[in-house]
Amino acid sequence: MVDNDAGGIIVYSEAGARWGYLPLWTLLPITIVLIMVQEMCSRMGAVTGKGLSDLIREEFGLRVTFVWMSLLVLVNLANIMANFAGIAGSLELFHISRYVSVPLGAIVVWLLGSKGTYQSVEKIFLFACVVYVPTIISGVLVQPDWKEAAIYTASSRF
Repeated sequence: MVDNDAGGIIVYSEAGARWGYLPLWTLLPITIVLIMVQEMCSRMGAVTGKGLSDLIREEFGLRVTFVWMSLLVLVNLANIMANFAGIAGSLELFHISRYVSVPLGAIVVWLLGSKGTYQSVEKIFLFACVVYVPTIISGVLVQPDWKEAAIYTASSRF
């Protein structure tokens, strides 16, 4: 369910509106790289018992680690801002002010992170995965040209 956040959905919608099926071929290599990175990081953590920053520091030194971790903080901050913008924008469709929805969303996230157990947070995220099922259904209901989508998924046509 990675990248099914507000920022990702906006980018996918914009790309689809601008280029149609053309970028579909990128899904296969992106998915393969995503699987490889997730697997590699989980194995490194399991084998060494260390986090990513510890491993980068051991291999490349403190300065490189500082730069990478600073970039990671900036990217995560941008992602968090996009997600809160998504909360604000989506709830404004239901006439709930962003000045109410964003602080409430921040409180919920803080409570999950600070008070939630692994099992409770896992159940909430699994439920969130179910929430995305209508997205798949709506993708079928709009009746895309499946043949053209398959062609553009299998080959890059620039």
